[in-house]
Amino acid sequence: MTAPLTPPHQPPPDPWSANPPEPPDGGPGVAAEVRQAVVVALASGVAGALLGLLWLWLAPRVGLISDGKAVYLRNSEAEAAVGGDGTFILLALGFGAVAAALAFLVHRRGGVPLVFGLAAGGVLGSLLGWGVGVWFGPGQDVVAHAKAVGPKVPFDAPLELNMAAAAMLAWPIGAMLVHLVLTALFGPREPRPAEDFPAWPPLPTPQAPPH
Repeated sequence: MTAPLTPPHQPPPDPWSANPPEPPDGGPGVAAEVRQAVVVALASGVAGALLGLLWLWLAPRVGLISDGKAVYLRNSEAEAAVGGDGTFILLALGFGAVAAALAFLVHRRGGVPLVFGLAAGGVLGSLLGWGVGVWFGPGQDVVAHAKAVGPKVPFDAPLELNMAAAAMLAWPIGAMLVHLVLTALFGPREPRPAEDFPAWPPLPTPQAPPH
C-alpha cells in the first residue's frame, strides 16, 4: 500500500486554524463603562467638599479695616487676593491627579466614558469646593461685618475667586492629563493581529515509497 498523498491543489494546513490563539479578556461593556463614569463623577463631586475646606484653611487672608465711613485694604498691595486663586487652583490640580490615579487603579480598562466622568466630576467638585469655602469663610456682607467689629478693627475679607473659569477647569484638566499618561504607560495593550505573526513554511509533500 502507498501512503495517501496531499492533493497538490490544496494549501497546507494552517497551524493557527487548528489551535487559534486565545483572545484576551474583553473590557467592560458600554453600559458598565457609563455606570463607572457616573460613580467616578459623583465621588469626585463629593470630594469637592474637602477641597473647599482645605482652600478655606490654606488660602491667605485679605485683611480689611474700616474707619467708620468706608472699608479699606490693610495692605494696599494685597497679594493675598491673588494667593486665594492660586491656592484653589493648586489644590484642584492635586485633587484631579489623585482622582485620575484612583480611577485608573480601579478601572484600568475604562474608556471614553470614564474620561468624561473624571471631567464632569472635576467641575462638580470644583463648584462644591468653591461653595463650601465661601459658605464657611468670612461673611460676604463686608459693610455689615465692618459695623459689627467697629472702626479701626481689622477683619478678614470673604473668600473670592477672581479667576473663576481657570479655577473650575484646573481639576478636570489635571485629571484628564494624569489619566492619559497612566493609560499610555501602564494601560492594557491591544493583542497583535494574526497577520503580524511570522508565516509558517509550507509542509513538504510526502513522497510515495518505492515499490
